[in-house]
Amino acid sequence: MPALNVALVGIGKIALDQHVPAIAASPDWQLAATVSRHGTVPGVAAHTDIAQMLEAHPEVQVVSLCLPPVPRFAAAEAALRAGRHVMLEKPPGATLAEVHALQNMAAARGLTLYTTWHSRMAHAVAPARVWLADKTVTRAHITWREDVRKWHPGQDWVFEPGGMGVFDPGINALSILTHILPRPVHLTAATLTFPENRQTPIAAQLTFTGGVSADFDWRQEGPQTWDIEIDTDAGPMALRLGGNLLEIGGKPSGGENSIMGEYPALYARMADLVRQGQSEVDLAPMVHVADALTLGRRQITDPFHF
Repeated sequence: MPALNVALVGIGKIALDQHVPAIAASPDWQLAATVSRHGTVPGVAAHTDIAQMLEAHPEVQVVSLCLPPVPRFAAAEAALRAGRHVMLEKPPGATLAEVHALQNMAAARGLTLYTTWHSRMAHAVAPARVWLADKTVTRAHITWREDVRKWHPGQDWVFEPGGMGVFDPGINALSILTHILPRPVHLTAATLTFPENRQTPIAAQLTFTGGVSADFDWRQEGPQTWDIEIDTDAGPMALRLGGNLLEIGGKPSGGENSIMGEYPALYARMADLVRQGQSEVDLAPMVHVADALTLGRRQITDPFHF
């Protein structure tokens, strides 16, 4: 099939590190244009305004949005109104309501809307889901601790309203959890730790039904920790390295010691959805975040500075 023309909106770290290489490596895609206040991709038509890009590039069929969550809705709305399919970087929006609005808009126009969750594409997530399918989960714990200065250097927007704070990485763990558990759970309590000079949490402890809990922290230096440990009626299972390594009964059972490959899989899925005339909108991970921000008990810690 001919390649799909895509425009990337928001040429920042995640776009340059992941989206651009994934598009370049795929025969399904051709990067036709970019939109960004400052960023560009060599050899690709660059614009600073999405309306201008949409008018100048009628050949663009798909708009992939790599903007932070807060400004993303306006760009997605503009793309859908212009008849373009839309791919949303995670989290898919700043609020649940705006993503529902985009979903309705896409459906009314017969367009594809894809809420991507890149961590679900990690090497060991699919086999973990298969293994858990007929098991009874008795306990599960997520430890998701990383260094915000490494992954979001100087990006103050993550600590502004709508930036989600530590839930920006934590939602990756929740996207895996909601995908692999054989039965859904819901949040019952949360403790959220806010730097005294910031608007979003830097750490969170979560309690769910079904014996499920989570520990998120954005202050870990050195080696990063991305683990999900699950006890079942058939013994323990664990996902390490952000869902890329599988352990069953405490022994290695598959996956790869690599975090590469998630974004190529996302773009392959988007190409399939567009060609099949389908959408894929899953808000389960974001529901847990919204519930945590609703139920969370707030505590204050030292100021945070990049």
